[in-house]
Parts: sequence; C-alpha cells; structure tokens
Amino acid sequence: MEWIVLICIGLLAGTVGSLVGLGGGVIVVPALIYFGTYTGWLDNITPQTAVGTSLMVMIFTGLSSTLAYLKHKTVDYKSGLIFFGGSGPGAIIGAWVNKYLDLEDFNLYFGIFMIVMALILMVRNKLKPIEKFKSASFQREFTDPGGQIFHYGYPPLMGALIALVVGFTSGLFGIGGGSLMVPAMILIFMFPPHVAVATSMFMVFLSALVSSGTHVALGNVKWLYALALIPGAWFGAKLGSYLNTRLESKALVSVLRIILILIGIRLIYQSITG
Repeated sequence: MEWIVLICIGLLAGTVGSLVGLGGGVIVVPALIYFGTYTGWLDNITPQTAVGTSLMVMIFTGLSSTLAYLKHKTVDYKSGLIFFGGSGPGAIIGAWVNKYLDLEDFNLYFGIFMIVMALILMVRNKLKPIEKFKSASFQREFTDPGGQIFHYGYPPLMGALIALVVGFTSGLFGIGGGSLMVPAMILIFMFPPHVAVATSMFMVFLSALVSSGTHVALGNVKWLYALALIPGAWFGAKLGSYLNTRLESKALVSVLRIILILIGIRLIYQSITG
C-alpha cells in the first residue's frame, strides 16, 4: 500500500511541479507528513525526513523536466547558473536551519509559506512587469518556436540575491523554490513565461543537488521512500513539461492555489492544536 501511495504522490508532484515551475515539493512534503504522522501509513516521518526525502526527489524532477525543456530550447542556462550562485548557498543554510524545527513549528511556518505562495500565484498574472531592467547590464534574447523574439535583462547581483532567498526556502521546506523564482523572473526581469518556468526547473535541479547533499549528511533522507517517489516524479515531470508547451496552465494554477491555501490552513491549525 505504501509503495502505491508514494508512486502516486511522486507522479502528481512531478506533473504539477514541472507544469507550473514549482518543483513538486509543495505536494511531496505535506503528503509525507500527513501520511506519516496522521494516518500511520508511512513510518518515522519527521519534518526533517520529509524535507530531505523531498529534496532527493526534486533532483530527479528537476533533471527530468530540464532535459525535456532543453529539447524545446526554452532553458536559459546562463541565467540559471547565475541564479544558482545565490540559491546554492541559500539551500545549504536552509537545510541546516531545518534541523532545529519540531513538528509544530514546521507546520506553522510551512503553513504560512504555503498561503503566501498561493497569494503569489493569485496575483502574479495581474501585476505588470517592471520595465526598468530592460536596459540592465546583463541582457538576454530568446526566440520562441513561432519566431517571436523576446528581450529581457537584469543585474546579476540582484538575481543572485533573490535566488538566495529562494534557495533558503528550498532547503528549509523541501520545495523547489519556483513558486517564488518564476514570478520574480516574469515580473521583475521580464522573462517570457515558458523560459521562466524552464529556467526555474534547471535551478531547482541544481539547488536540490546541494540542499539534498546537506540533508544526506544530516541523515534526513528516507531512501526507500525516495526510491518509490522518484519513478512517479520522473515521468510526471516529463508529462508536466509536455503539457506546459501545449496547454494554458491557468486552470491548474487556480486549482493549485486553492489546494495550497487549504493545506496551509490545515498545517497552521495542526501546529496550534498540537
């Protein structure tokens, strides 16, 4: 039973995470905590093992979707490496801070973070991009499959600092960080949406490598659970990247933000009631 549950969690996380650039941790972490702590279907799940195991899965989700997006030539790998310069150290710091959180504290902070992510998803398409970085020092150009050319740019230091915050939340909560990075790339730096999602998944892959390594050193990875989650996440990520190039993801994002709010409220309630 537990293997079926884990494979389904991985498939859902990979598909949703790759489609909207979240990485899938927003599905894996609360699912592991719920099935491990409140149903007893999974054994010995703590906030630390949920986060460590999630980040191990994010390596394969990020790699699978990045390889798929590379075929469509939508990954801005130079920008991804610049962002990783900030997200890498942030992921290590977040992973170390995570070990000091008990279940109640983790539920509270993660619940608040989930609601914040839902609000970001709610407003990100209603805000107008900031034009000022069009003439920033680092300039990029992207031509989509239809031949349309996009120009965008940003100060590398600012990009790395934003990514530092994203990396910290990734290491702390076991999520990909795309929920913060994708809106930042689109609204602040004027990335084309498909490029932002694809580049976010590339950064998710690199950050997960670093933060999961820290969690492995701390003994926070449940290897058998990770092995069950990875196949579903791998194929789910390929499905999500396929759908991203062919479908409008507005309906899924709308459903996702409702789910995030409900999960966030539940986690906060559980932290208060113990």
